[in-house]
Amino acid sequence: MAKPKSADKPAACLCGSTKPYEACCALPHAGIPAPTAEVLMRSRYVAFVMRLETHLYETWHATTRPSGLRLLNENPPPTWLGLDVKRTTTDGDKATVQFVAKYRLGGASVVRMHETSNFVREGGRWYYVDGEHHSR
Repeated sequence: MAKPKSADKPAACLCGSTKPYEACCALPHAGIPAPTAEVLMRSRYVAFVMRLETHLYETWHATTRPSGLRLLNENPPPTWLGLDVKRTTTDGDKATVQFVAKYRLGGASVVRMHETSNFVREGGRWYYVDGEHHSR
């Protein structure tokens, strides 16, 4: 009997975890509350990659959420190249996630977005509040 090919194994989630998408970011995308701010952050990154505006909007805290998102109108859309979570801190119902996400617009150079995002947990759900961008 032949061994299964690596193509038979589900691909790792786009968030950089070793889990397949169905066992990772697909859960928050389906409305299941993320257990940690880091899991929510990763699911939001994948939502940017997959252009899932509804997930981004619903996981953005109401006090800082923009009136609308225009991901589907971006031209050219960014090509997301990867996520690296640097540090996560949690203090009760508040958390921060420091990360670097890389993307490219058209044929331009790679952009490195380094941010510390703030999250809050309300009603058992984590929400993105805002973020501080870091220079190189």
